[in-house]
Amino acid sequence: MTLTSDLMTLAEMGGMIMAELVRVAALTGYFDVAGQLGLDPLPHLRAAGLSRAMLLSPEQVIPARSAIALLESSAAASGCPTFALRMATCRSLADLGMISLLIAHQPTLRAALAIMAQNRHRMNSTLVLSVDEHPGAVVLREDFALDPPVHSRQASDLALGVLAHMCASVLGPGWHAESVCFTYSRPEPRELEVYRQLFRCPVHFDAELNGMVLDPAHLDRPNPRAEPALALHAGTLIESVMAADRRTLTQEVEHAVLMLLPTGGASIKSVALALGLNLRTLQRGLDADGTSFTDILERIRSQLAQQHLANPRMRLTDIADVLGYSSLGAFTRWYTQTFGVPPSLARKSLPAASRPAPVQS
Repeated sequence: MTLTSDLMTLAEMGGMIMAELVRVAALTGYFDVAGQLGLDPLPHLRAAGLSRAMLLSPEQVIPARSAIALLESSAAASGCPTFALRMATCRSLADLGMISLLIAHQPTLRAALAIMAQNRHRMNSTLVLSVDEHPGAVVLREDFALDPPVHSRQASDLALGVLAHMCASVLGPGWHAESVCFTYSRPEPRELEVYRQLFRCPVHFDAELNGMVLDPAHLDRPNPRAEPALALHAGTLIESVMAADRRTLTQEVEHAVLMLLPTGGASIKSVALALGLNLRTLQRGLDADGTSFTDILERIRSQLAQQHLANPRMRLTDIADVLGYSSLGAFTRWYTQTFGVPPSLARKSLPAASRPAPVQS
């Protein structure tokens, strides 16, 4: 018997767009581990199209592919194959956001896993949770639904480590899986302590799948800390937030453009990729909303240009970067064509209090 199809159905309820996005909280511990390993994170952030500023808010969403690329390049550059597992050791259930309270007070692990699947789009829309029940064993897996797929060993390790934390939060700190399996080869002996510390159970390498093997009885063992009233309250709160947070396709595109502009990657192709849509589907959806990608991009750039131009602390080169232009000249040409005057002249026409202070030599 398998629960995979049921859990996926729950995850897709409500007609939400299943974009390839992940909460910034998924990278909790990244800077700590990078520091411990003596790794400068800035080049890796830039290569992945990210920045420190983008990772300040745990509830902010970023492209899942960027997060995966960041973990892979950081592990390779640091020479530490357990980079993501080290991040997982310092994680807690609270890092899942508001959904953590609902999970913590589910009556059983089975119910908690269903809640995770149902709220997949609020945590990591690219992860698909599978619960496969076999005689004498239950296998928990989290696979990435990316099209096209990408190499994601570090992200897979992190997902499995976080899943182990979640199970322990429901079944108690003394709980551990029967075993954990990884498809890659056994790492060097000095790395094995990280696996033992995180999973506290036998670890198998060169396996057929990445996953955790559980005693079937653990799925329905009562959660001694469950409070039905708190679970009901948390569910009501989440539903109200979700109802207010549901966005149209146009709003999803606007959000993706705002997120990708500073990286220089706010093209229709990159936005479609971030939203998990092909170009034709995206264009048809925007046509149905009475708009186009070009209209959205130009409107957002125009709004941001005016807003930043009025900020005396932002240089024109800074504004060009934020709007995704590779040079000040490219930004100046666009601004002049759009507004009829160069940005330097437009800034001079602002009230004196809004003009930038002269640069001191």
